[in-house]
Amino acid sequence: MKTLLPLVAVALLAGAPAAFAQSDNSDAAGPMVTENKVDTQTFVATVPNANAFEIQSSKLAEEKSPSSDVKAFAAQMIKDHTKAGEEFKAALSQGQTTASIKPAAPGLQPKEQQMLDELKAASGKDFDTKYITMQTDAHKDAVALFSTYANSGDDPAMKEFAKKTLPVLKMHEKHAKELAVAHQG
Repeated sequence: MKTLLPLVAVALLAGAPAAFAQSDNSDAAGPMVTENKVDTQTFVATVPNANAFEIQSSKLAEEKSPSSDVKAFAAQMIKDHTKAGEEFKAALSQGQTTASIKPAAPGLQPKEQQMLDELKAASGKDFDTKYITMQTDAHKDAVALFSTYANSGDDPAMKEFAKKTLPVLKMHEKHAKELAVAHQG
């Protein structure tokens, strides 16, 4: 079964396509997300939890994966997402419109926790398949979210963070797809 990540679970792993389907109606409740724009609140609320999921799931992969290539990918995810978390905090402190915006509380959202629990319960090739699928989906969505915010965001510091992080996310997405192909069958 293919696991899909919701917007809350992403940013560095984002459900942007689902969120893009929301109306641009200014009377609508909830965060404003359209095909061409992600609001700063949504971006700032999504990044920390998504980043936490990336790091925790990748630490699990380092421990549980039987494959050296998956373990190497997981180590890179931990390194890159730890750095991204630090850069996010720096951008947040420099942000002009983020002064009144609070990032999500540390920890995982229920959907992210469910996915992490799925990984904890898996082993061997099943673990690798689940982890690779989650990473592929997450990075596809993260690239969409970060690309949209980099082009349309209204906070200069956060836009710069998104632009700076986007090439790394694209590299992760490409590597996850390559792992998926290598681990087919």
